[in-house]
Amino acid sequence: MTQDVEMKEQQPTPSNPVSSTSPSVLQQLKDIAALIEVGAYAREVRRIVRAIRWTIQLRKNLTASVVSAFLNFVLLPGSEVHTRLSSYVPKEDEHDMVIDTATSGTQTPAKHSLPELEIYSYLLVLIFLIDQKRYDEAKACSSAGIARLKNLNRRTVDVLASRLYFYYSLSYELTGALAEIRGNLLALHRTSTMRHDELGQETLLNLLLRNYLHYNLYDMAEKLRSKAPRFEAHSNQQFSRYLFYLGKIRTIQLEYTDAKESLLQAARKAPISALGFRVQCNKWAVIVRLLLGEIPERTVFMQKGMEKALRPYFELTNAVRIGDLELFKSVAEKFASTFSSDGTSNLIVRLRHNVIRTGLRNISISYSRISLVDVAKKLRLDSPNPVADAESIVSKAIRDGAIDATLDRANGWMVSKETGDIYSTNEPQIAFNSRIAFCLNMHNEAVRALRFPPNSHKEKESAEKRRERQQQEQELAKHIAEEDDDEF
Repeated sequence: MTQDVEMKEQQPTPSNPVSSTSPSVLQQLKDIAALIEVGAYAREVRRIVRAIRWTIQLRKNLTASVVSAFLNFVLLPGSEVHTRLSSYVPKEDEHDMVIDTATSGTQTPAKHSLPELEIYSYLLVLIFLIDQKRYDEAKACSSAGIARLKNLNRRTVDVLASRLYFYYSLSYELTGALAEIRGNLLALHRTSTMRHDELGQETLLNLLLRNYLHYNLYDMAEKLRSKAPRFEAHSNQQFSRYLFYLGKIRTIQLEYTDAKESLLQAARKAPISALGFRVQCNKWAVIVRLLLGEIPERTVFMQKGMEKALRPYFELTNAVRIGDLELFKSVAEKFASTFSSDGTSNLIVRLRHNVIRTGLRNISISYSRISLVDVAKKLRLDSPNPVADAESIVSKAIRDGAIDATLDRANGWMVSKETGDIYSTNEPQIAFNSRIAFCLNMHNEAVRALRFPPNSHKEKESAEKRRERQQQEQELAKHIAEEDDDEF
């Protein structure tokens, strides 16, 4: 899934971008390394999370000289890790290297390398290689990083490890070799479970589900999901992705009601800037709602930035709403390549029955009595025996309760009954109950998402601790507002 990020206008740079940009980026990377070091010694995971978010902001400004200079600063020159990672970074001209070396010489390199800094170095090089589209080197780098990660069991590494897992899977997916790492992902998930690495479990479960769904192995994905530990939603991004995969599985298994709920919830929980992910959620949600017999509102297709991507599904919805089988076929043929790339072609085949049923419902409302020959003509059935097909379609619709009518087989008529008052039925109560259930569910999720400091009911905090806590809460709120959407 791609990520669409709105970039701010950059200030004009001097004619020599290396001398003005590279030192500042390198200095920020050094600050990130210092932040990770403090977080590792103090065992404060939030500092490492902040370092990763800072890195994502810098990724577009990374160059080979900056990455190489950072490796020289943070790793022991001549060590195995330094030699391996330096081999993945392409060499640039001497002018760039001299400038970076001069700036890096202002600070003393670390005397020893923390495991957190080693994993961060793997992650930084891997991100740089993927951005440079050097996918083969990225595969080798990610595999080496995963091998090093297997020997580490530190809670301060878990956040870095989850990102490394993601880019490990991404590098193999970009080279079309996603099936090769399925066994490794299963082993890593088992290891994360035994180590109680909850964020790693969530990340690896999503990667495994994506791996299975990429090859249309829906049964295996459902077996894994049902037997995996309960998803606790420690990361909003991972939970959104999990709901999306769950919605796709439920759709294939014909459980459309659960699929609709999961897909709509995934679209709501996704960050606003994760446009590509929200578009995918809305595409599947539109198909599921059509399969349920619902017609999505026009505002769904008019969301900002989604009009062009959802245009095929808007025309498809219009065909289903009208009940025109010929229009439905023309739309399906016109956008066949789009539906195939989205993986919704098989679902659109299922919609043919819904189109016929909608057209039949419109006919039953318009006519009190109509012959089956006219029904076949209005539905535009192109079968060898359209009258017999129309008879079977009408009888099935009456049996399922889709239309309120009777079938006169002797005369070949469909006789519609008078439309009653809908408020005399239980439908308003059912709709009202579903809205109440949705609001209660949202309230319960909000309550479960609340976090309180430990022992807050036992200890009375001082004024200084209160100010420090409020400052941390403000920083956390700022980071949540600027949520890292890189994985989308």
